[in-house]
Amino acid sequence: MLKEVKRLDRVIIRFAGDSGDGMQLTGDRFTSETASFGNDLSTLPNFPAEIRAPAGTLPGVSSFQLHFADHDILTPGDAPNVLVAMNPAALKANLADVPRGADIIVNTDEFTKRPMAKVGYETSPLEDGSLEAYNLHPVPLTTLTVEALKEFGLPRKEAERSKNMFALGLLSWMYHRPTEATEAFLRQKFAKKPEIAEANVAAFRAGWNFGETTEDFAVSYEVAPATTAFPPGTYRNISGNLALAYGLIAAGKQADLPLYLGSYPITPASDILHELSKHKNFGVRTFQAEDEIAGIGAALGAAFGGSLGVTTTSGPGVALKSETIGLAVSLELPLLIVDIQRGGPSTGLPTKTEQADLLQAMYGRNGEAPVPIVAPKTPADCFDAALDAARIALSYRTPVFLLSDGYLANGSEPWRVPDAEELPDLRVQFATVPNHTLADGTEVFWPYKRDPQTLARPWAVPGTPGLEHRIGGIEKQDGTGNISYDPANHEFMVRTRQAKIDGVEVPDLEVDDLGGANTLVLGWGSTYGPITAAVRRLRAEGVPIAQAHLRHLNPFPRNLGEVLRRYDKVVVPEMNLGQLATLIRAKFVVDARSYTQVNGMPFKAEQLAEALKEAIND
Repeated sequence: MLKEVKRLDRVIIRFAGDSGDGMQLTGDRFTSETASFGNDLSTLPNFPAEIRAPAGTLPGVSSFQLHFADHDILTPGDAPNVLVAMNPAALKANLADVPRGADIIVNTDEFTKRPMAKVGYETSPLEDGSLEAYNLHPVPLTTLTVEALKEFGLPRKEAERSKNMFALGLLSWMYHRPTEATEAFLRQKFAKKPEIAEANVAAFRAGWNFGETTEDFAVSYEVAPATTAFPPGTYRNISGNLALAYGLIAAGKQADLPLYLGSYPITPASDILHELSKHKNFGVRTFQAEDEIAGIGAALGAAFGGSLGVTTTSGPGVALKSETIGLAVSLELPLLIVDIQRGGPSTGLPTKTEQADLLQAMYGRNGEAPVPIVAPKTPADCFDAALDAARIALSYRTPVFLLSDGYLANGSEPWRVPDAEELPDLRVQFATVPNHTLADGTEVFWPYKRDPQTLARPWAVPGTPGLEHRIGGIEKQDGTGNISYDPANHEFMVRTRQAKIDGVEVPDLEVDDLGGANTLVLGWGSTYGPITAAVRRLRAEGVPIAQAHLRHLNPFPRNLGEVLRRYDKVVVPEMNLGQLATLIRAKFVVDARSYTQVNGMPFKAEQLAEALKEAIND
């Protein structure tokens, strides 16, 4: 049967089901197919906040949203054009996000009395007319999968597990996705169980064939590759945590230093530990500590010994690490603190995203303990941000915060793999000889004799002959590093450490202003995609608006004050209750208007566009 093929410029698909339904794997494979096809894309995995929530319940729903297009895109999309719902809970949890006229594919085998009752359906939504506004496609995914795998002789439960591959095959047919890579992936993933591998491949092919032969899907769709969106180069799909891990490895190589990670597993940062542990061949050493304090203590010890020390965590871990971060400030050693921010204080909403650790990173230590802060803006930008944070840490001998979040960590996008010669030279010179001559002519090593440009102190590897020195948490005397209780020396050292951070070299803030705008929207971190998408929508309507985005939050770019004063209105969207806006108001005395949300989800572009339009017209 010859079916109609429609051309689209973009599509948003959401796969949703129980945690055990393999929605993340399904979404990941569809993403990989789409990346290999050449589309621009952005993803949003959404995991259950509850650990082992009961099957078939609303708290147990897992979803994966993918936005792909034939042009440059910035977000996973506001609302899905296609929802694949594996059970009643998945349908009910996601239906509010689905616009009228969208396609909904449901696994009818799960719409029986008990699963529907679990989520409050008194009648079947597939039969009571409540889904009339949508293009409903009822598909018995489980039955069709089991039937397709009869020849393998698998137990029914085992066969049912492949229904996600049937759904993937169907969607791959609908959108003309490549299939060879997915079949190769399945055979590799289940290499130790060839019969399971072939069963999954068979389910995948059955889904494809179902789309090809059923009359319910009379149309398939084509989304052309985004050939104009990408500069020439080698591309791969990459998540924020993977990009960050690669950035840390690259920083170690460019600095010609061993990379040492001292870490304690915590959602959503654990992936970085998992990834770095695979790369011992690049001089990476990973230590899974017994707690957060031991993790950062080991990383700081490695920095003392001449390594590029890194510790990874989320907000609750930062609270535990704060004393050692203060020690690192006092020792003046390079250390990267990677904070993958997540929703809520303590362990609340551990899988959801938030930007609420900015003030904690800025001020969350006792005494005056300033620390530079760097924030990536997209998943791929996590690679460059890691290199930038390492540059600052190594050049200025200071701990540095790298603030990512769950949205960037788990989301993905195409990334151009850089050539080695494009990467910055991060090599440092260790102290090897005495650097001070006493009045009697004796040459000694002073650990706090500073570089006049950066105010960084020398970095001497322990055991270097003639460079024995004392460092510690108690206040040091300027130059000598001897313990000092002198009030004037303490004030001098505190002000010097602050001046060192204030003097960190960061690029001027770039402003995207096409002219005629009196409103500036200022963002940081992962709000970049939704803000930029909202700005594009407003400009397409003829509304003038300027945009700027901060990577460096401590110190701020030197031209930030001048930029802010150019505009009558400054709007600061944040996934917190206004932390950057508070800092902006305090430092620059401008009326920075907060637009905030803390619901564990990223902003929607349409939502932001409306809020910005209101601010402009206010």
